[in-house]
Amino acid sequence: MKPAVYAERLLVWYDRAGRHDLPWQKPRTPYRVWLAEIMLQQTQVATVIPYFQHFIARFPDVQALAAAAPDEVLAAWSGLGYYARARNLHAAARRIVGELGGNWPQTLDGWLALPGIGRSTAGAVLAQAFGQRHAILDGNVRRVLARHTGIAGWPGVPAVARELWTVAEQRLPHRRLADYTQAQMDLGALLCTARNPRCAECPVAADCVALRENHVAQLPTPRPRRERPRRVLELLLVGDGNGRWLLERRPPAGIWGGLWCPPLVETAQQRQAWCVARGITVSRWRRLAAVEHGFTHFQLEMRPRVACLTTAGRGARAADDAARWLTVDEVLALGLPAPVRRLFVAELEKA
Repeated sequence: MKPAVYAERLLVWYDRAGRHDLPWQKPRTPYRVWLAEIMLQQTQVATVIPYFQHFIARFPDVQALAAAAPDEVLAAWSGLGYYARARNLHAAARRIVGELGGNWPQTLDGWLALPGIGRSTAGAVLAQAFGQRHAILDGNVRRVLARHTGIAGWPGVPAVARELWTVAEQRLPHRRLADYTQAQMDLGALLCTARNPRCAECPVAADCVALRENHVAQLPTPRPRRERPRRVLELLLVGDGNGRWLLERRPPAGIWGGLWCPPLVETAQQRQAWCVARGITVSRWRRLAAVEHGFTHFQLEMRPRVACLTTAGRGARAADDAARWLTVDEVLALGLPAPVRRLFVAELEKA
């Protein structure tokens, strides 16, 4: 099939059955499209929509985002996960406002120079916000193209990725780039799904190699399986008996980088050392049920420990940039990791 025919069929289907009421489509401004594309990295549309609406109400334009404090941005992102996206979004906003004078990059290289922007995200913004002729290759599009052309091999392998990029670029139309970009994503999200694809409704099924050769379930080739390592950490919920809790800002790199969180330690010895360093006296730690949380590269088991300090321990040192005594309302206003927030709220409700 000629590339132009593929795009034409896809656009006809999109006009009839695609998604036209997503919040970032009304209007398709560079800021809204960029924000949506960052949120949609590794996160489904249904999950993103309420976060997008809340975020855009809090930070309606790139100037408002750039002017915000990092804690404000992380708090608005709290629960969406992959927090490096929020930190990069904020850093990019400050660069756009500060170094570019509030002007949006107009080239692929210009977007790639910003934090948190890869080739597919840059192409998606340029195509949807500026109507430029650039390809995308997110998870949905990789799946569609791998099946339609019969390209085998895990797309994480550079040679396979290059082949898919070549196909994606060959099939670009010369008009309606914004609609075509959305149509590709919609086809993968609505019909050419990872499981139980609706091939009978697909506008390009007539020449789909995977369908013809009965390989739909095998493509795209999945990532080679490997067991994720397991990490066990203690989460220390420390209260002062007067409604305040001790939270620390996580280091920029690592688990929940930059977010506020109760202290995390690996061993009882580290817990004791942390108490000594903070001038904290704990007579007894109360154990809570362990909490499981999956990251991309490892599985985390958190073992919460709760302590209400004795009178002698309430002078704990926390007056620095990385630790604070906070009330319940102050805690919940911060950017907390979602599993920590749920655990914290449950514990506070018992108090």
